[in-house]
Amino acid sequence: MGSNLCVEPLEASFGARVTGLSLTDASDAAFKELYRLWLEYALLIFPAQHMAPEDQVIFARRFGGLEIELAALSNLRGDGSVRDDVPEDEMMQILKGNMGWHADSTYMPVQAKGAVFSAHRTPRTGGATAWADMGAAYAALAPGMRARIEGLAAHHSLIHSQTKIGHAARPAGESEGTRNADDYNGYGFHDDPPPLRALIKVHPETGQPGLLIGRHAFGIPGLAPAESEALLDELIDFACQPPRIYEHDWAAGDTVVWDNRCLLHRGRPWDMAEPRVMYHSRIAGDPVTESAMPS
Repeated sequence: MGSNLCVEPLEASFGARVTGLSLTDASDAAFKELYRLWLEYALLIFPAQHMAPEDQVIFARRFGGLEIELAALSNLRGDGSVRDDVPEDEMMQILKGNMGWHADSTYMPVQAKGAVFSAHRTPRTGGATAWADMGAAYAALAPGMRARIEGLAAHHSLIHSQTKIGHAARPAGESEGTRNADDYNGYGFHDDPPPLRALIKVHPETGQPGLLIGRHAFGIPGLAPAESEALLDELIDFACQPPRIYEHDWAAGDTVVWDNRCLLHRGRPWDMAEPRVMYHSRIAGDPVTESAMPS
């Protein structure tokens, strides 16, 4: 990959900072090594890449097909003005919801494989992104808790998780033709039965077991609603603790890629009167390994 490449493990149970390589110019051999590092570390941080959106899509496609080519996660409207922080603005509600621990697309029939995320405008303070290592969390569980959750599953729903923060999300079919270009597009607000996913997920490429939990998870079959919620909250509280978490303070130009099959992530608060513009490319999951369980 070149003599200038430097891989610095983070002060966490996962993740590495990688420098000395331009992602837009990476050779096939270089990308093969990057993919190996990605499986090893789950989170790779590439400072000062300053990737154009079209280059980000090209880079993301090297990991596989894309579920979402490019989405702006931004508190700016198309005309550059800052959005109003009001309940009626669905994009602002999505940004706030994303501040809870989650994995991407667990509420869809096929869970995402991973994501490429880049920073284009950042606020003066706040607005970091945090990740949590679900493989290390599972390994640290007490034997009694492992036995308790073995064989359990939970439903996953974006409407459910958004409703919990006070967002009256509408199924996409109920709002066709009522959104304009500045609105959230309704992705994930489907009215199909919520997918069912095992609480213990085995990573399809590394073979490592990990927890599959997060804000979209609810309604463990066989448990009363209150018991299910208490168990899921207990797992999140235990899992998302040092040294299993890392929080990245963004600088414009940073790009990261993470493995959605073994990490949770969340956004951190900032003064939403200040612009924050991020671009997200979501790598599609393999239907063989990432499909939901039969209900």
